[in-house]
Order: sequence, then structure tokens, then C-alpha cells
Amino acid sequence: MTFLTSLGYGGQVISALVILIGALILWLVIRAVINRSVKRVQSGYSVFKKPHFKWAQPALRPFDSARRVQRAETIGGLLSSVAALTIAIIAGLMAIDTLGFNIGPILASVGIVGIAIGFGAREVIRDAFLGFFITIEDQYGIGDTIEVGETVGTVQSLGLRITRMVDKDGAIWYVRNGDITKVGNRSQGDYVEPTPDPVAPALTQEQS
Repeated sequence: MTFLTSLGYGGQVISALVILIGALILWLVIRAVINRSVKRVQSGYSVFKKPHFKWAQPALRPFDSARRVQRAETIGGLLSSVAALTIAIIAGLMAIDTLGFNIGPILASVGIVGIAIGFGAREVIRDAFLGFFITIEDQYGIGDTIEVGETVGTVQSLGLRITRMVDKDGAIWYVRNGDITKVGNRSQGDYVEPTPDPVAPALTQEQS
């Protein structure tokens, strides 16, 4: 775009607009690719079942539709947000630099603000980070019966920050993903409900 420099400040404005339009087109292409991939995962696209995709099968295992759809939407939404933020920041800084402004102070300010936001929202970031890996690794999903601490319930929804589950009494539990250090999944293994010991009630009656 060196030919635009001869136009003076008008050429700089045109260059900045070209950068922003290019970034918008790039974002639309990336979003289309992500949406297409999400739809394929939601429908259990056969390409992911091939032997050379065996490494991805834990995240793409064909469970019930609701579970697969939510997992795909969660991952797709995160990828879309990261891509949009990255493209917007890079394109914005390039456009500002093209207009002749010094982006050094802007970069310094963005760094300071980023550090402040990171400290203030570190718990939210931690929840989202762990929620992403819970989804990718398929530790549990919609319809699974899981144990988190002393709480046992069925997963109703799994987001990047919160897991919602309902126990046998009907109580709804909202568990932050960052607070889950150990979880037991009764649906993925060969869990057998323990049978009550008939000896214990008899001993209690004798003692009374």
C-alpha cells in the first residue's frame, strides 16, 4: 500500500480502512469455518470417526444429541470469541499505526489494563479455563451422574464457568468449574449402586 502514501493523510485513511475491511473479511471466513466445524461435530460427522482422528475421539464421542450439541457450541463459542478479540486488537493497532499515531503508549496502557483485569477476574478466567478442558476431555456431560465432593447429581448443563446439576432430592446445584478439583463420573464407568447391608438394621433393633 506504499502507492497510497502519495495521497497524504487521505491515503493513510484509505489504508486504515483497507486493514479494517480485510480484518472483517478474515473474521467472517474464520467464523464460517468454526460454524461449519461445530455443525459437523453436532451431527456426528463421519470424518471424525476415521482412524487418524483417534486422538480426538474422547472429545467427539457420539453421545446423546443434547450433550454433543452443547459441547460443540461451548467450544465453538470460545474459539469464535478468541478469534474475534485477537483480530480486532491486531487490526485496530495496525490501523492506528497507519494513521500516523504512536501506538507505544497505547500498547503500554493496554498492558497495564490487561494486568489489572487479569488480577480482578482471575477466578472467572480460571473457571473458564478449567471448564474448557472439562469439555474437551469429556470428563462429564449432560445426563451424566457425577460426584463433586459430597454432592451427587445429574448434570443438566455444562458451561465454561458453571456446571449445573440436580440431586436426588430435586435441589439444583451450581458448581464453579474452578472449584472442582476431583470429580467422579458414575455414568462413564461400571458403577454399581451399593446395596444396603441387611445386618446393620437387625443389629440396631437388637440393641434397642
